[in-house]
Amino acid sequence: MNWREEYRSKCMDGAQALKAIRSGERVWVQSGCGTPSVLLDALVAHASELRNVEIVHMKTLGEAVYTRPEYEGIFRHRALFLGDNVREAVAAGRADYTPIFLSEIEGLFASGALPLDVTLMQVSPPDEHGFVTLGTTVDCTLNAARASKTVIAEVNERMPRTHGDTSFHVSHLSAIVETSRPLLESHPEPSTGIQRRVGANVASLIPDGATIQTGIGGIPDAVLSCLRDRRDLGIHTEMVSDGVIDLMEAGVLTGERKSLHRGKVVLSFVLGSQRLFDFIDHNPSFEFQPISYTNNPFVVAKNDNMVAINSALQVDLTGQVCADSLGTKPYSGFGGQVDFIRGAARSKGGVPIIALPSTARHGTVSRIVPMLEPGAGVVTSRADVHYVVTEHGIAYLHGKTLRERAEALIAIADPQFRGDLEDFAMRSHYLERKAAAILQA
Repeated sequence: MNWREEYRSKCMDGAQALKAIRSGERVWVQSGCGTPSVLLDALVAHASELRNVEIVHMKTLGEAVYTRPEYEGIFRHRALFLGDNVREAVAAGRADYTPIFLSEIEGLFASGALPLDVTLMQVSPPDEHGFVTLGTTVDCTLNAARASKTVIAEVNERMPRTHGDTSFHVSHLSAIVETSRPLLESHPEPSTGIQRRVGANVASLIPDGATIQTGIGGIPDAVLSCLRDRRDLGIHTEMVSDGVIDLMEAGVLTGERKSLHRGKVVLSFVLGSQRLFDFIDHNPSFEFQPISYTNNPFVVAKNDNMVAINSALQVDLTGQVCADSLGTKPYSGFGGQVDFIRGAARSKGGVPIIALPSTARHGTVSRIVPMLEPGAGVVTSRADVHYVVTEHGIAYLHGKTLRERAEALIAIADPQFRGDLEDFAMRSHYLERKAAAILQA
């Protein structure tokens, strides 16, 4: 049987394909714009025949119906990074959150700590040799599929074909559901004035020839918009958004000075619009790799002049960074923050950055805080933090004392909260009254 005959023999509708999942099994789901929503709909339709199926994934798009209260006892979600579609279920105790560095997730499959029974993924149509690609989203899915007993693929005619370690032969697929539908898109809100000021401060730390880790959201987009006068920038990142397209077309992002994968945008997945999907289709400039590679701190460190840009929910006066929870409530996840902060710190000429607006809730609360909220998780330790950037400036903390850290962070906090921060710093003996008086002046 040649691969075309094998492919046709495995084609079926979603209802037939999802019958392969049995009670008590663990199912990996591809995330982001690669979310196989057709397969997930079929899985939910199969719910009456199932019990205790664990669904494991990072941030998916669309509605996570299987986390609704009526599916308790049938499905339970294990979140390795939370999106807004599962946050309420985790907070209510219907789903679980696993704090973990993204670079270490695939190691759980290989070690047997998190064995997988089934992988659900969305792929491009096969080429003339019978290879599909994971398109927009390699993330941990390529290695999840390799570790699973059953692999069910939605083969979407509109999934872009991508380059790198993203191929999977049809002989390794257990079932195929053919579709032709628009991919789920991600459209972040436009950058605010405050985010643009943060972005400008971050951009001031990025020299010509740097390799940058990009992200999604107002601040990363603002940073990219401030880099139009730079030359020969490169990208090594877990994720790319639409913001890179204009810089690549303008000749800013060339990768010509990269010390690793010269000329290539190295990434694991994209989160963006149809414009981005069209841009990466058959585009050899993009080198997709599993997250275990893109986020490996030792690999990241091989990029000279590596600039890692990550965000935070709170930073306390000693430099501890909370990025995954609001108090005791999980909000997102560790993501790649520590992977890239540590990698950039060990890069020749590297610049590890934590960037955030100085306030939240429309300016009513400070993100630079005396102490993290009770129960808040420390994602990046104070010993790992180098640069903290807000719209009010740049604080450099690495190798600094608690007094020096408090002084630097108070100086980039919103002015309306500096007095309270100084009072706490003095009571905690981070600051002496003389130092506080100088700050006030």
